[in-house]
Amino acid sequence: MRESGGSPLSVAGSLLVASPNLLDPNFRRSVVYIANNDADAGSFGLVINRKTGKSVGELLPEKELGLLGKTPVFVGGPVGRDQLTFASFRWIDASRGIDCRPQLTLEEAGEIVRDDFSSVRAFVGYAGWGQGQLEAEVAQNAWIVSKPVRDFLDPKKLDGIWRSIMRKSGPLYRLLAEAPDDPSMN
Repeated sequence: MRESGGSPLSVAGSLLVASPNLLDPNFRRSVVYIANNDADAGSFGLVINRKTGKSVGELLPEKELGLLGKTPVFVGGPVGRDQLTFASFRWIDASRGIDCRPQLTLEEAGEIVRDDFSSVRAFVGYAGWGQGQLEAEVAQNAWIVSKPVRDFLDPKKLDGIWRSIMRKSGPLYRLLAEAPDDPSMN
């Protein structure tokens, strides 16, 4: 990904939407928020639409967590699944999108959740790409780069966010978004 002048274009702050032809089970029909993107250092992101069905309190029963214990946990990606990562997300406006504070400590997440419960998310694992890897995948059309949408902040809408973004990406994507996971079921 390059700007017209030839310098690398950062996708930090964007959503990566898995192309319908991306069959890797780690990312099939996923939406990834890219928190950090550097052409030389690589990229760090969090899958935002895969709930584990567990809360932070269930994963850390020995800790006194207060409200943070009720925070739902998502599968953030295939890397570091033995780690629990916290991030806060806040909608700024349509032109600037989302403000994200990734890799919060347990204490930082606990402080933020007291002020705004819905802004903190917990993730088991994360999505990571080495130098040039993400850029190559985007060039191969494995991902569609999209601006963040406000629905991303509503936990009730996360299950359907992949389909919602696909429907808005054009007629072909709308058709593919409605296709069943298993085409033999059609």
